[in-house]
Amino acid sequence: MKNNQIRESLLRIHYFPFIICALIVALTTSCGNVKNLQYLQGSFDTAKLSKVEVPEPIIQKGDLLGITVYSDDPLATAAVTNPLANSSSTSSFGNIGGSGNASGGTTTSGASTLQGFVVSQFGEIQLYKLGSIQVEGKTKKQLGDTLAYMYSNLGLLKNPYVEIRFMNYKVTVIGEVNRPGSFSVPTDKLNAFEAIGLAGDITIYGRRDNVVVVRESNGQRTFGRLNLKDPNVFLSPYYYLQQNDMVVVDVGKNKAAVNNQSAFQAVSLGASILSITAVFISLFRR
Repeated sequence: MKNNQIRESLLRIHYFPFIICALIVALTTSCGNVKNLQYLQGSFDTAKLSKVEVPEPIIQKGDLLGITVYSDDPLATAAVTNPLANSSSTSSFGNIGGSGNASGGTTTSGASTLQGFVVSQFGEIQLYKLGSIQVEGKTKKQLGDTLAYMYSNLGLLKNPYVEIRFMNYKVTVIGEVNRPGSFSVPTDKLNAFEAIGLAGDITIYGRRDNVVVVRESNGQRTFGRLNLKDPNVFLSPYYYLQQNDMVVVDVGKNKAAVNNQSAFQAVSLGASILSITAVFISLFRR
């Protein structure tokens, strides 16, 4: 009888490490789920998602605008867009938002900088010959059409055409991404996936189903949530970003588990030692 008890105790000792290892593996892998790392899961309604509608960015306070003016008369264009323009210029346009312009002069009008025109806290810019122009809330096309109309209506230029571009188009991506920060892009068409890509993708601890976009426009702050796992994310008004948007990637519960991994390992090791000790005590008592 005593030999049988000893044999049973030895069997317990023999299999106990394997049981502990299996338990630890089960606990550490149960939190891992490949689907948590996948984008655009499920089926696609191609008929609904095939149409691409990119909203026109709206000019905001603090934006830096590049403005280029074209017309039929190169000398008039140079004179109107820059008071220091070279009168001998043969250019057919005037760049009034750059470090210089095609007419050979420098930019000196109103609130312009060496890189463009800064929209003031009142939503205005100052243009030579035109004065103060309210630009906040307009699209690039609306502002270009407005300026062209003003140049023509005041008799300053013949058949003018004005091209507007953003010179400080940037978004900020923070949270559970590999390279958080602010990113300037040369285009005003940027979607959420592209912004995430610029930030080095979401980490394995980030939530792809809860990405928050913070947007300020016309003095109002709005918040949108994107589920990057859902193909219908393409239909969200926040999928295409606007300048100065902030993208916040939420952290998942698994990061808390990882942060507690050391404590978990210590507890597991302690439990293993206690269990083995208990087995030995039970063995020798018999």
